[in-house]
Amino acid sequence: MKASQFFIATLKEAPADAEVISHKLMMRAGMIKRLGAGIYNYMPMGLRVIRKVEGIIREEMNRAGAVELLMPVVQPAELWQETGRFDKMGPELMRVKDRHERDFIIQPTSEEVVTDIARQELRSYKQLPKNFYHIQTKFRDERRPRFGIMRGREFTMKDAYSFDRSPEAAAKSYETMFAAYKRIFDRFGLTYRAVAADTGAIGGDLSHEFQVIAQTGEDAIIYCPTSDYAANIELAEAVAPATPRAAPTAEMTKTLTPGKSTCADVAAFLGLPLTKSLKSLVLATDRLDEQGNPAGSTVWLLLLRGDHEMNEVKVGKVEGLKAGFRFATLAEIDEHFGCKPGYLGPVGLKKPVKIIADRTVAAMSDFCCGANEADYHLTGVNWGRDLPEPDLVADLRNVVEGDPSPDGQGVLAIERGIEVGHVFYLGTKYSKAMNATFLDETGKPALMEMGCYGIGVTRILGAAIEQGHDARGIIWPDAIAPFTVAICPIGYDRSADVKAAADALHDELQAAGIDVMLDDRGERPGAMFADWELIGVPHRVVLSDRGLKEGQVEYQGRRDEAATKVAAAEVVAFVKGRLKA
Repeated sequence: MKASQFFIATLKEAPADAEVISHKLMMRAGMIKRLGAGIYNYMPMGLRVIRKVEGIIREEMNRAGAVELLMPVVQPAELWQETGRFDKMGPELMRVKDRHERDFIIQPTSEEVVTDIARQELRSYKQLPKNFYHIQTKFRDERRPRFGIMRGREFTMKDAYSFDRSPEAAAKSYETMFAAYKRIFDRFGLTYRAVAADTGAIGGDLSHEFQVIAQTGEDAIIYCPTSDYAANIELAEAVAPATPRAAPTAEMTKTLTPGKSTCADVAAFLGLPLTKSLKSLVLATDRLDEQGNPAGSTVWLLLLRGDHEMNEVKVGKVEGLKAGFRFATLAEIDEHFGCKPGYLGPVGLKKPVKIIADRTVAAMSDFCCGANEADYHLTGVNWGRDLPEPDLVADLRNVVEGDPSPDGQGVLAIERGIEVGHVFYLGTKYSKAMNATFLDETGKPALMEMGCYGIGVTRILGAAIEQGHDARGIIWPDAIAPFTVAICPIGYDRSADVKAAADALHDELQAAGIDVMLDDRGERPGAMFADWELIGVPHRVVLSDRGLKEGQVEYQGRRDEAATKVAAAEVVAFVKGRLKA
C-alpha cells in the first residue's frame, strides 16, 4: 500500500470532548470520526485494525469448531417478549416500530434470536453439541456515552452461543471456548488476565472475564502474584482472619464525639486505628402478602470494619437478601435505632434488627461503634459480653491489597483492567423461557444447555491503546497494527535512487506477506515520522540518499529509543527477524 493511494488524516491536537487517551489518540490518528453521541465512523486506518482483530477471532473460533452465521441488527420484539427482556431491560434497549406499528428492537445481544434458530434446527441429540457465532453491530442506548469507543452506543462484538445436551457437555464446550479465548488474546499481543467472575442470578461457577491490563482500566482485578488465582473485585473472596478473636481488654465506654460521623473522623478524634472502628450500613427488604401487596419490611444491619467497603454482589448472596434489598429509609432507621445515620451501631437498639457481621468484624474485639445517640460513640465493645453474637457471619467486603489469597498460596495484589471478553455458562435460562428442546436418546424432549461467549471487537482497539502508548502516540502490537511496517523515504519526490530503492523494498516486503505502507507523499522527515509514530506502526525503515550511498538504511521499532543502521541488502531479512521476535 502507498500513502498516496490511502487516506491519512492526522491531527496535531485532539478535539476538546476527547477524554481518555485512547479516544484522543484515535481521533488524532484519523481512526475514528464522531458522527453523534457515542456513534463513530470508523475511518480506513481504524477499520484495518478492526479487520485484523476480526481475522484472528475468526481463525480461532473456526479452529475451536464454532460455526459462523449472521443474525440481524433489527429483531422482532416477540422473541424478546418470550424471555421477558423486552419489558425488563431498561432504556438501554432501543425499541422501535415499523410502518405497521409492529415492535422491534435494535439488538444489544442475540440470545433470543440464536435460541430461536436452535429450537427450529437442532431437534436431536445427534446434532449436539453446536456452537454458532457471529460478528455484528450492536447498539445500547447509553444515557451518557463517553470515552470514545470504550463506552459508545454503537459497537461491534463477536458473540458465540453453545448448545449442549447436558451440564457436563456444556462444561466441555465452555473449556473449549476458554482455551480459544486464551489463544485469541495471546495472538493479539496484549497483556491480559482471565479472571473468575460472578455469575449473578444465573448461578453456577463458570464465568470468566478477559481483562486487558491498563492503568486507566475501570475494573479492579484481584490476583495472587505467586499462584494462578485471579478474580474480579465482585467475586474475590475475603477469607476469614486466621487468628481467633482476642479476649476483651477494655471496658465498654460511651464517649462524646461531637460532629464526628464518619469512621475516619471518629478514629482520628479518639486516637484509635481505623481498623478498630465499625462501619454500620442499614438495609431493608420488603415483604409482600399473598396478593403481592406490600406487607412491611425487615431491617438489616451490616457491620464492616471501618477501612473496608461493602461488596454489593456478595451482600446479594446472603440468605434473606437474595431476592433484593435497598438502603433503609430515614424513617426506618429512626424507628429501629432512634438516631440519625453517622452514630449507628449494634448496641442498645430501639427495635431488633437482623445483624450480619463481616468475617473480619466477627473476629474483632475492643472495637468502636456508634452509640445510637447523636454525637456519641462506644469504645471497648466486645461480642458476647456487650452484645449478642451476630445473627450471621458472611463475606461482605471488597478485598484489599495484602489480604490472604483464597487458594492459600500467598497474598493478593490489585491491578486495573479493561473488560474486553467474557465467557459464561447460561444453563437453561433461555432454552426454558423459549422452549428450546431436543429429543434425547429415549425420544423424550430435554432442554438445551447453553453458554455464551463475547468479545468486544471495537473495544479491543481502545483497550490496546490504553495499554500501549507514549507521548508520541499509539504503540500497536504487530498482529493488530493497521500496517506492520512503514517505509519512510526521505526525498522520495526528489531522488530517483531513493524512489527506486523504496519501491523495490515495498514490493519485496509485500511479496513476503508483510503488511507494508510506503509513504510516497514527499513529506518532510519530521512530519512523516510524527504521523507514523502517532498512528503506531510497529516497525519503520528510513531510506535516504546519504544512507543508500553507504549501502545502509535505518530501522527503528516503535518502542526503540534509537534507530539501527542495517545493510540495505539485508533489511528484508532483518525486518523478518524482528517480526518473529
